[in-house]
Amino acid sequence: MEDKSKVEPQIPEKRHDLKILQSLRRIIRAVDIHSRKLSLDYNITGPQLIALLCVAEKGPLTLAAIARDIHLSPSTLVGIVDRLEEKAYVKRERSAKDRRQVNISLTEEGLKFVDHAPSPLQETLAGALNALSTAEQATISRSLQRIVELMEVRELDASPILQTGNINHPPKRE
Repeated sequence: MEDKSKVEPQIPEKRHDLKILQSLRRIIRAVDIHSRKLSLDYNITGPQLIALLCVAEKGPLTLAAIARDIHLSPSTLVGIVDRLEEKAYVKRERSAKDRRQVNISLTEEGLKFVDHAPSPLQETLAGALNALSTAEQATISRSLQRIVELMEVRELDASPILQTGNINHPPKRE
């Protein structure tokens, strides 16, 4: 087994800010690796899988409702739903009650996929979480929610965004 001290730089014990940042980077990397594995093994991305599971759990939903439930912007979700529709996992249908409203629902193919869908969580994490007590799971959940609050990212789009340029002076939006 590889010695972790050779892989990670040693951080002074009192530098909790750096330890937290290092942990967040490791989490992001693990999520990225799992998303690539999902794409290679199942031809679906993490955000596509999460959107598909949301529709499977809650029934036909509007784009806005799905976006709100899975913490993505509606504009990001449009592309995700387009790709799920191309795979024949979902379909768009006008609401019978309000013709202006378009609902996203699963197709037969989507139902089949969901029945055998992989976990959106990394397998190692999913197994480890299941082995923890409910109290430990709740503590981890609350801690992560608190980190999000501390970062003041309640309304941040959770999709991956890459932007170049000076981080101190982001480009102005029109």
